[in-house]
Amino acid sequence: MSGITFKSFLSCVDYVTAVGKPVLLRSRHGVGKSSVVYQYGINAGLPVVERRASQMTEGDLLGLPVIDTENDTTTWNVPDWYKQCCDTACLLFIDEIDRATMEVRQGFFELTDSRKLAGHSLHPDTLIFAAVNGGEDASQYQVGEMDPAELDRWTVFDLEPSVKDWIDWGKSSNKISPLVLEFIASTPNHLEHKDDFEPNKVYPSRRSWHRLSECLEKGDLMTPGKVQSPVVVNLVSAFCGLEASIGLCEFLKNYQNDVSPEDILHKGKIELTKDFSLTDHVSLVDKMVAKKMFDNLKKSLTIPSFFENLGKYFMSMPSEAAAKLQDILPADGVDSYTVRLCKSNPDVQLKMVSLYAEKVEE
Repeated sequence: MSGITFKSFLSCVDYVTAVGKPVLLRSRHGVGKSSVVYQYGINAGLPVVERRASQMTEGDLLGLPVIDTENDTTTWNVPDWYKQCCDTACLLFIDEIDRATMEVRQGFFELTDSRKLAGHSLHPDTLIFAAVNGGEDASQYQVGEMDPAELDRWTVFDLEPSVKDWIDWGKSSNKISPLVLEFIASTPNHLEHKDDFEPNKVYPSRRSWHRLSECLEKGDLMTPGKVQSPVVVNLVSAFCGLEASIGLCEFLKNYQNDVSPEDILHKGKIELTKDFSLTDHVSLVDKMVAKKMFDNLKKSLTIPSFFENLGKYFMSMPSEAAAKLQDILPADGVDSYTVRLCKSNPDVQLKMVSLYAEKVEE
């Protein structure tokens, strides 16, 4: 399925919400549609009111009729969630709208078209978002088709988030184990299944990796001596499928024999990398990033010989790997990782200048 990344979506959507138009997100399951909607609500300062359209009936949408004895008419007492969206500015999030009954979808048809239901209008600053598993992947799901008139009421974004989107989210949110992030970074094909699905087979998704990581971290199962236990093997298979279980467990097995960022930066065991290939060095730099070794300067300064060890390792690295490390080191300000590294070893600055010159020439 062709689509845009979350970064591209977020660069566009403000223009849509600025004029009060409804937004529809379409993609495969488990990619993070709900998460991005909730985060948008937080950033906009709006409470998110979520309704699962697939679980609603007409009464859940319209409320209950009451008799107006003075005028001999009936009117509608709307549900509490809808009243909230009418009385105050909210982000109304309608999930699984393509799994709803036709009667419910007709009600949302009016809401997206005229911003009202049964005569009750939304607050002018309330935003409408919805999410579906439809679009080009609809044949894989038990969903109803949205006809052209229905789709025309929405601003439709087909999402195809990148692996980097997920890894960046995992790092910034601290919701994914660093080891899981390293595994996906090294074998991105294990993140999710994009082909046709066999019935009843368990496949990995971004959501299932998140749930698995939460389980493994809570159970303290990502520590040496435990990562190869039958419990971990079975849990990975249960959450993400057999192929993912085999892949992750093989990765963890090899990881235990690998050089860790702490071996280099904390203990100064540079000799452990003497037989490293370029790929090994790049992998070690990726581990340093995944473990956020360069995210807290004050903390790094409390570790004896941190920058001396980093300087020795930097000087021992092949140019391509050293350039990668140089690119990811924070360099802003008069006191940064790059500044401290240069001060740790006079030869470091010369190598950095040389690498920069090579990059400019390219």
